[in-house]
Amino acid sequence: MARIAGVNIPTNKGVQIALTYIHGIGPAKAKSICETVGLASETRVNGLSDAEVVRIREVIDADHMVEGDLRRDTAMNIKRLMDLGCYRGLRHRRGLPVRGQRTHTNARTRKGPAKAIAGKKK
Repeated sequence: MARIAGVNIPTNKGVQIALTYIHGIGPAKAKSICETVGLASETRVNGLSDAEVVRIREVIDADHMVEGDLRRDTAMNIKRLMDLGCYRGLRHRRGLPVRGQRTHTNARTRKGPAKAIAGKKK
C-alpha cells in the first residue's frame, strides 16, 4: 500500500484514480502529476516501483497544496470572513447557505433537520 501525503491510496486502482483520494487532487491534477512523473495512464498503483512513488511524492510536495495544509488554509479563509463581519462571514457564522440559495423551503443540508414550531397545529 502506497502512502502519499499522509493518505493510504488504494493499490488495485489506476494511479490517476488513486491520486484523487488525496484531498486537493482531482482528476485534472492527477493527470498532470502522472504526466510530470512520466507514468502511463493505465499504470496501477501495485505496479509502481519505490522510485516512482517517491517521485510522485516529491511532485505533490513541491507543486500542490494538499490535505492538512489545504484544509487549514480553507478554514483560515472562512475564519477571516467571519472576523470581518461581511455578509458571507455572517452566513457562515449562522450556518446558512453562503452563495445566495433560497432558504424558505430548501437548505436542509446547511440548516439541519427541520425543527417543530409550537402552536402550529390546526
